[in-house]
Amino acid sequence: MATPRKLPEKRPGKAGGKRDENRKQRAEAIAQAGLGLFLERGIEGVTIDEIAERAGTAKGNFYRYFDDKAQLVESLLLPMARTTRSAMRKCGVDLAKAKTNQGVTDAYASLATTLIASAVQYRDEVRLFLQEHRAPATAARASVRALSDELQQGAFRLSQAAKDHGVIAVKDPRISALAVIGAIEHLALVLLRGDIPDILPLAEIFIAEFSNGTA
Repeated sequence: MATPRKLPEKRPGKAGGKRDENRKQRAEAIAQAGLGLFLERGIEGVTIDEIAERAGTAKGNFYRYFDDKAQLVESLLLPMARTTRSAMRKCGVDLAKAKTNQGVTDAYASLATTLIASAVQYRDEVRLFLQEHRAPATAARASVRALSDELQQGAFRLSQAAKDHGVIAVKDPRISALAVIGAIEHLALVLLRGDIPDILPLAEIFIAEFSNGTA
């Protein structure tokens, strides 16, 4: 569920009560309307008026929960981003502790498995990120580009760790990281668009990309 950072100044009713639940439902309806439209036409191709209309609410209600499209996009990506950041931090810790090549491979396999689970749980949000993160930088895409840059830098660090362990032998481990990122992003987008119907049986492909692409 998307979590707006902005709430009405006046919040009648106790927390957890019917009015509070109604507010959460309205915010979620707006978020899901935006997500559906973004997937159909892209972030820049959608207006706030259209989001409000699909959510079945007045445009003014949008601004009770979100400042603008940029904040809506950020709130949609936040749960997936948190999971991904946590998984990459754990992978870094595991790599630092690894004493053998198998330990390094296991660290990447654990990361890949977690990312698969995140893609299943946040299927549409991950698809939105993959569709938008290479598009031109705009204010509405600010959180998309920031997350993309953050994940790329994280992948560089993990690839450097693999080189430090002697698992890969390249002059610049960033090249290996970019190759793996590109392969996984392409496969993930095909899966999430439904061109291949079931994502779960292909988890081993992701794991192989992480392991073989850095080993």
